[in-house]
Amino acid sequence: MALLLLLGQLLALMGHGGAFYLEVRELEEKCFIQEIPDGIVVIGNYKTELYDPAMEKYQPSPQWINLFVFVKDPENKNLLAQQYGPQGSFTFTSQSPGEHQICLHLESIRFALFYDGKLAIHLDMQLGEHTNDYAEFAAKDKLTQMHLRVQQLVEQVELIQKEQEYQRWREERFRQTSESTNQRVLWWSILQTFILVATGVWQMQHLKSFFKAKKLV
Repeated sequence: MALLLLLGQLLALMGHGGAFYLEVRELEEKCFIQEIPDGIVVIGNYKTELYDPAMEKYQPSPQWINLFVFVKDPENKNLLAQQYGPQGSFTFTSQSPGEHQICLHLESIRFALFYDGKLAIHLDMQLGEHTNDYAEFAAKDKLTQMHLRVQQLVEQVELIQKEQEYQRWREERFRQTSESTNQRVLWWSILQTFILVATGVWQMQHLKSFFKAKKLV
């Protein structure tokens, strides 16, 4: 019981994606950032809606509207670039930890712009063990409730380990950034001090030469 409570608390602190609602126009691209550890399966379930000015509300999109999905990892490498229908899901697996850029845009396969060109995207992002259908696993492998729960716990522990590794990676990156910033501040302070000393010496020499020229000293 204590293990289950601990796992529940740890999982509550971890991000598992989220739900998004985006209003766009045709060919308008919307992007957002999702922080993802490496080796995590991500599933995006979505549906699109088309604005009907006659009814003054959004309606389910027809089949001639396509959703284009582009995903880039923190190293700006393409993980996904694919076209989908008006409703469905897309999947990708993170290859490196950090901020992943996910971009969406809708496009009509007809020549004319549809209606007023206003659309809505409902997107639900699922990360890690939330992407698994345990009911399907149980039916396929004939698992008992106990075996299924053990499988869930094993996958949750693996996800926690990946999240801990990701947090350590973030801490290390933050430490390196802080050390680099502190070093730059130190060298800038040294440079400022040198400039002030050099300026003071120059002013003293200039005043000394001035007074000598005026025969004041």
